[in-house]
Amino acid sequence: MKITARINTYNEADHIAAALDSVAWADELLVLDSYSTDATAEIARRHGARVEMHEFHGYGEKHNHADSLCRHEWVLTLDADERVTPELRAGIEQLRQRGPGADAYRMARRTWYMDRWIRHSGWYPDYQTRLYRRAVTHWGGEPPHEAPKVQGRVATLPGDLLHFTRRNVAEHVAMMNRYTDIAAAARAAAGRQPSWARLCCAPPWTFLRSYVLRQGFRDGRPGLILAYLAANYVLLKEAKLLEHYRAAAPPQLAAGQEARNAHARD
Repeated sequence: MKITARINTYNEADHIAAALDSVAWADELLVLDSYSTDATAEIARRHGARVEMHEFHGYGEKHNHADSLCRHEWVLTLDADERVTPELRAGIEQLRQRGPGADAYRMARRTWYMDRWIRHSGWYPDYQTRLYRRAVTHWGGEPPHEAPKVQGRVATLPGDLLHFTRRNVAEHVAMMNRYTDIAAAARAAAGRQPSWARLCCAPPWTFLRSYVLRQGFRDGRPGLILAYLAANYVLLKEAKLLEHYRAAAPPQLAAGQEARNAHARD
């Protein structure tokens, strides 16, 4: 069971060394870089990775292209801000010794945020399918949250994948703004129309789900902040979809939609 560990990057000089060190035991290390302007590629090569360059055309497209470059059938993919724990590595090594019994494997992801591990809020265990056979897997779904789609059985590995993301609230908000731009544009391109009900109801429901149903209150102040930001993410996505719709719709169509929204409010 030969494994290629691969990482997609763009300006990840602060993270790439630690990420590669956590998978140095793999049979191949591959970094697919989108022409970083920092030392990402140089650092990756120093840590034993084969570095390939690829223009960014979307997260899903980049993942699929990266998989096509892997030299082995089994792929372990992680982001530059993720680390494979010793427990997770041990689980993978046991799998290699006895042989795979599934076509893909998921693992729990544990995120470090505002100086603590987030254990609730819908952020843990946050299972991610990251070890899979290329022949039965492709990346798909709504941008920017494409994920591996496996035609076969998916099993669960022991151990956590550590996630060191969003180093501060400003970085989190910037990421939300970028991701909601992508999501709204993808929905508009797919012909999805904005909804007054989603605009009004989805944000408070998202807050309630994160903070109460998924026990975000047990994560302290970070849990409260995460719940508010999750609600804001949903609001931004729907508001930006509305902007796309109004920019593209003929004046009479936009007026008709406004009339229907007014009727719904009444």
